[in-house]
Amino acid sequence: QFTSDQLWRYFTDLKSPDFDTYLALVHTRFSTNTFPSWERAHPLRMLAHNGEINTLRGNVNLMKAREGVMHSPYVKDLKSLYPVVEPNLSDSGSLDCVLEFLVMAGKRDLPEAVMTMVPEAWQNDRTMPDEKRDFYHWAACAMEPWDGPALLTFTDGRYIGAILDRNGLRPSRFYVLKDNIMVMASEVGVYDTDPANVALKSRLKPGRMLLVDTQEKRIIQDVELKMRIAKSRPHSDWLKEEITMEELRAASSVVPESPAAVVANGEMKEELTEHDMTRIWGGDRRISLFGYSIETINMLLLPMIRTKKEALGSMGNDAPLACLSQFQPLPYEYFKQLFAQVTNPPIDPFREKIVMSLMCPIGPEQNILQPSAKQCHRLMLPQPIISLRDLKVLKKNTHRGWKTKEIDVTFAKEEGPEGLEKTLNRVCDEAAQAARDGYQLIVLSDRKAGANRVPVSMLLALGATHHHLIEERQRMKVGLILETGEAREVHHVCVLLGYGADGICPFFVFEMAKSLREEGVLEPALTDEVLYKNYSEAMERGISKVMAKMGISTLQSYKGAQIFEAVGLAEEVINKCFKGTPSRIGGVTFKVLAKEAYERHHLAYSDKDMLVLRNPGLYHWRQGGEKHINDPVSLANLQEAAVNKSTNAYDRFRESTLDSVRDCTIRGQLEFVPSDNPVDISEVEPASEIVKRFATGAMSFGSISLEAHQTLAVAMNKVGGKSNTGEGGENPDRYLNQDPDFNRRSAIKQVASGRFGVTISYLANSDDLQIKMAQGAKPGEGGELPGYKVTEDIAKTRHSVAGVGLISPPPHHDIYSIEDLAELIYDLKCANPNARISVKLVSEVGVGVVASGVAKGKAEHIVISGHDGGTGASSWTGIKSAGLPWELGIAETHQVLVLNNLRSRVIVQADGQIRTGFDVVVAALLGADEFGFSTAPLIVMGCTMMRKCHLNTCPVGIATQDPELRKKFAGKPEHVINYLFMLAEEIRGHMASLGIRKFQDLIGRTDLLRTYENNSNPKAKLLNLGLILKNALHMRPGVNIVGGSERQDFQLEKRLDNKLIELAQPVIDGKQPNINIDMEINNECRAFASTLSYHIAKKYGDEGLPDHSININLKGSAGQSFCAFMSKGVHVTLEGDANDYVGKGLSGGEIVIYPPKTSDFDTITNVIVGNVCLYGATSGKAFFRGIAAERFSVRNSG
Repeated sequence: QFTSDQLWRYFTDLKSPDFDTYLALVHTRFSTNTFPSWERAHPLRMLAHNGEINTLRGNVNLMKAREGVMHSPYVKDLKSLYPVVEPNLSDSGSLDCVLEFLVMAGKRDLPEAVMTMVPEAWQNDRTMPDEKRDFYHWAACAMEPWDGPALLTFTDGRYIGAILDRNGLRPSRFYVLKDNIMVMASEVGVYDTDPANVALKSRLKPGRMLLVDTQEKRIIQDVELKMRIAKSRPHSDWLKEEITMEELRAASSVVPESPAAVVANGEMKEELTEHDMTRIWGGDRRISLFGYSIETINMLLLPMIRTKKEALGSMGNDAPLACLSQFQPLPYEYFKQLFAQVTNPPIDPFREKIVMSLMCPIGPEQNILQPSAKQCHRLMLPQPIISLRDLKVLKKNTHRGWKTKEIDVTFAKEEGPEGLEKTLNRVCDEAAQAARDGYQLIVLSDRKAGANRVPVSMLLALGATHHHLIEERQRMKVGLILETGEAREVHHVCVLLGYGADGICPFFVFEMAKSLREEGVLEPALTDEVLYKNYSEAMERGISKVMAKMGISTLQSYKGAQIFEAVGLAEEVINKCFKGTPSRIGGVTFKVLAKEAYERHHLAYSDKDMLVLRNPGLYHWRQGGEKHINDPVSLANLQEAAVNKSTNAYDRFRESTLDSVRDCTIRGQLEFVPSDNPVDISEVEPASEIVKRFATGAMSFGSISLEAHQTLAVAMNKVGGKSNTGEGGENPDRYLNQDPDFNRRSAIKQVASGRFGVTISYLANSDDLQIKMAQGAKPGEGGELPGYKVTEDIAKTRHSVAGVGLISPPPHHDIYSIEDLAELIYDLKCANPNARISVKLVSEVGVGVVASGVAKGKAEHIVISGHDGGTGASSWTGIKSAGLPWELGIAETHQVLVLNNLRSRVIVQADGQIRTGFDVVVAALLGADEFGFSTAPLIVMGCTMMRKCHLNTCPVGIATQDPELRKKFAGKPEHVINYLFMLAEEIRGHMASLGIRKFQDLIGRTDLLRTYENNSNPKAKLLNLGLILKNALHMRPGVNIVGGSERQDFQLEKRLDNKLIELAQPVIDGKQPNINIDMEINNECRAFASTLSYHIAKKYGDEGLPDHSININLKGSAGQSFCAFMSKGVHVTLEGDANDYVGKGLSGGEIVIYPPKTSDFDTITNVIVGNVCLYGATSGKAFFRGIAAERFSVRNSG
């Protein structure tokens, strides 16, 4: 693997004037999510690929499963080619294997094979011709899409082409020249030619293909090419073979249930009381058997059925991890959803709805190597939730020769806990036999669960069956449908889909809803049909949101893709049920899972007359229930300590919090190794130095009140730490001309996906500029500020309209890859050369490799947030089920950065429910330099954990914009300062006992940690924390690990802006009124005029200069982020064209771009600027003569 410049020195024949070629495919990339290696260097056998295949694990699993149904007339011994996907390849390598296989073993022509694997978003496109739609529909029956942001280029020697993913998330521009040359690249300006020689400047659109036939010497346009492929076979006729639920219902003898009128006993009730629940539960013990609680019903199910949406929550997840919980969590709770960050973007599932689809073909799949009508003989489900009636239809179905096998996943109570593994083996064997016996559908059912039968968790039964069938090469012969009383939440359904379920009937939800209707909790108007529709619609929204977090658009690609990490499951469970899923700390075995299943059964059916349904308080703390880090005792102690500066109260707080941390977190399973040579505390670094490593979390003015926001800023400025604006901007009156003793300026200014309030003045007046890639409480999701929280003040700060709700999208529209992030880092550095550029990530498996990519992209500071961070508002699925503990993320990040010798270039910050000195010291020993606090300072300012932030009803005036409630705010900067200094003194005490004088000497010293020995939790003893406790310096000895001790080199001295600033200085200084400047520009000159704008903003703020003070005339192809954040008074005219992000964050300047005067093409049909122009622009003007590419002017501001 070479850099572009090294290539010519190694392959000297490339320099020879006699070397001639009719095509060239060149690929240069950042190696972010894999370590660079020779076999991963592109081009591969058939393609070169810039992007990410998010659905990879599912694609590879299904390709393996297809080996049971494939045969080829062109290859005699097909088995000798298996596995089709070679092990341990990158996503590009896997894609290449399958593409080559389809072309060679299936004799597809190359463009058709590519079209089959990377289809357009055909499901919701009303304008697509029928023949093309029918081709894609047929291809969907044959194979699931390989989905993700990707620009694929491919060649077989005759054809050379490119295709863009269905979302169009990667840039692709091309020129056609008059001398019959075509140049395609991810940006313009890579090939020098006279503008008069250009016949066409164009771009590749989402899902479209560009193809050159070198034999016929012509470009084949997307429309002609795909029409030819679509008409090559009778796909429309073949689709008549497809089966629908309507057809099955019509052929079935199952009668629909009559919508009988329901009379409620008395008046309607808002939610269920314990008394009502007792009445229902007294008759149906399965509620407890399947792990329901009153919270489940009131907080999750009722809102879904009533509003067709998931309920919102706030304040983050401070309950124990499932592997530490003593309240028999269901196996789903051990899984955390993975999400896209940096190397690929999440999608906005609502505003980009056109690319989303939950439609799925289920049932037997045919031989993909021989296209025919047989591929369509499958059942097409519009979404995966199946009603009670449809399940009966499917169970009894004999239509068109199909038959269904029902397999019971319960076992007799007498078998004892050993029955669980036996039952799993029985279910696997029965399923494999059913597939061999020609059944088309298998229903796994726990309906027989009851007093004498214990259910195996449906997730374990499904995972084991799915993987067993793949190994036996039988998975493609059957559809797997689940009839389960256990699954009910969005996360449950997503985990089931991720491990191979084709359809799910959560029968107990529907039966429970009927009981609630009879009790008068649900309206009588909600008939069975309406209950099903409302619930399934809420579920569809929830599933779309979870898929979109990972950047996946179609359920067909999400199914079986296993996009989860397990926290606290033993290897034996993973190998049998969830093969290929990362589970880094080991954990509970089948024995423990069986014991917990038995305990649930015992609690439900023991002879004791237990008529009160347990409410363990998984969401809100309850006396005697599940532990929470923020319990009332700790809250009270912390507030007393901070307000009264009481060390006694702080010691009590520290004690009660440590108990909670031991019950809830991974770090609680560790303890310090005391030194044989402790030092006297007087020799330890003073508290006044330690507090400089502290920062408050990113809470926006909007999510919290102005009073709370300013109190944090004043406190942090007094102690020399840093406060964070969050994503809501900051009023100039808070950062200009501040009183040093009452400085309300936030040192860290955040740049999030909504770009609210991000102007050149905001950027210029910061110490840190933080790019928020994800948020701990809801990674992969955007933020939401409801309209009733958007006051005049907030609207002004965010450049929006009062009373109108504000949404920040899940992706940054200018970050769809690591290269894009590197560009934004560079843009921000140019917009404020004195700021430290920070990137906020969330802990998940692989975050270390992402962080090393971010460090290579020149970030100077990286935040790793834990899954348990707080939020003003998010769905409970996001709060509870996405992201991982920071302990795993910090350890992995530190280790990978050291391994790559990048650790000295970046400072690493940990954040997420950090409360005490114990938490801080553990984070430092695992590799963190700095520490973020959000919830703790809020508690100090009066927060009582009501978890009502999203309702604007915060009783203590913190998370509200209500003027009456804001009057109740009693927090003071002094309280926050008292807390931070008591915390620092506690840290000093720990350092003294560890024999450490300087805080820097703590960092990465994992030898000072060991597993907590006095652990009374039997589940905790099964965890293996060896991976976290590896010492990074043992992996690569001698590396400098002092964060930030080596400067990142941005090469700012080479910027064209330096010359610009020199020429414009007299105008900036007010010595002359205006100036005209002429220059040439090329695509190596990025973020043109951003540094000039910085100097203007430092002097004149957002007011800038008078119009046309600085007039710049340019010729050429401008680099990325041309005129980003440009100030008022700067006028730039470019004769030529430009790349992506023109006028990003425009702050009053004026841009004019037109084609070269010597080009004679029609400007209306030619592309002049790239993707994402004017993203986040707040003021100014732009004039472009020509076509702009995707996502033009996504501004999010008024």
